[in-house]
Amino acid sequence: MQIRIPGPIPAGVSVFETMRREADGRIALWPLHLARLRRGCAALGLPLDEARALSALRALPLGAVLRARLAVAAGGDLSLTHAGLPPNPPEWRVILSPLRLDPADPWLGIKSTRRPVYDAARAALPPGVDEALLSNRRGALCEGSITSLFLQRGDRLLTPPLSDGLLPGVLRESLLAMGRAIEAPLVPSDLSDGALFCGNALRGLIPARLI
Repeated sequence: MQIRIPGPIPAGVSVFETMRREADGRIALWPLHLARLRRGCAALGLPLDEARALSALRALPLGAVLRARLAVAAGGDLSLTHAGLPPNPPEWRVILSPLRLDPADPWLGIKSTRRPVYDAARAALPPGVDEALLSNRRGALCEGSITSLFLQRGDRLLTPPLSDGLLPGVLRESLLAMGRAIEAPLVPSDLSDGALFCGNALRGLIPARLI
């Protein structure tokens, strides 16, 4: 279902996608990134010049894996930044954040620069900690500040349902479509029964340890 943000859009807000650009020029999971970018632009009433976006991505230098960030701002202004992407560490150290998400907030379904709870959770990370897991006001686990949440039990990955209040992550969507993951409500006590992973389209699945 298409989200439409009610009321005026705050000044300076943009919709963006952070993507893994492979050394040969391929954008990992590009169709899903593009679909989410379209939804976000429609929700905020931003025009999206897809041909210009593709042209900018194709102009990125080849030969190295890149972190590419494509943003669409007011009036359809496009910006693209990139940087080298170092390998993943063996695991991420994660904590449970005391901050809470509101499942009724329509902004949670849009990848935008308006992310006060996520930004606050990242700013509060202690030294040596990589990620904070956020719950909603009902106490259900939702996602990390920059990742989707997965709990492996057997050969299946469990991930919280969108109705609990979280971003429809691109990696998450791809794993659901392949049948590797299923939606299941999770609470913090569930994390003791299974292998924890954080993940996004940029880095894939990252083993995680709750500290």
